[in-house]
Amino acid sequence: MKITVSAALCLALLLAGCGKTPAQESGAAGSPAEEVVPAAVTATPEPTPVPAEETDASKTLEEETAMLQMKIGDTALAVDWAENDSVEALAALCEETPLVIEMSMYGGFEQVGPIGASLPRSDVQTTTAAGDIVLYAGDQIVVFYGSNSWAYTRLGHITDKSAAALAELLGHGDVRLTLSIGD
Repeated sequence: MKITVSAALCLALLLAGCGKTPAQESGAAGSPAEEVVPAAVTATPEPTPVPAEETDASKTLEEETAMLQMKIGDTALAVDWAENDSVEALAALCEETPLVIEMSMYGGFEQVGPIGASLPRSDVQTTTAAGDIVLYAGDQIVVFYGSNSWAYTRLGHITDKSAAALAELLGHGDVRLTLSIGD
């Protein structure tokens, strides 16, 4: 019977020591809930750096905006397009087919026409000049051959025609404006 009591006592001592960390066994301070985890398990791998390159989608949009072409009647015009959400949305409207807008003379200084869609806008009080192209009320494009002051979103400026040439092109009745994505 002595062996059985001794065996039980040894077994109890062995079981009491199971599950303790070395710090707990040595009497070092620490809460029983703390768990020692090897450093290799807790280390978070460094994220792989992603090259700061443009995505294909943004390249395509920039290329489309750069290729946005404008004609009034049969006259192709060179335009310096603004870099904003409105011009990007306008270019997107022309992706598959040209956008044809019937323009009307207004006030003896501009041609205005409905785009057929509402574009993003950021209107700012502006005094326009001949050659300016603006968005009015989010859904109308305006091409100036004179000057006006109003709140518009700038779309671009015709760079290859003088004020006199624009007055000749735009100042004698309604015109057809065509926007397209060129090659």
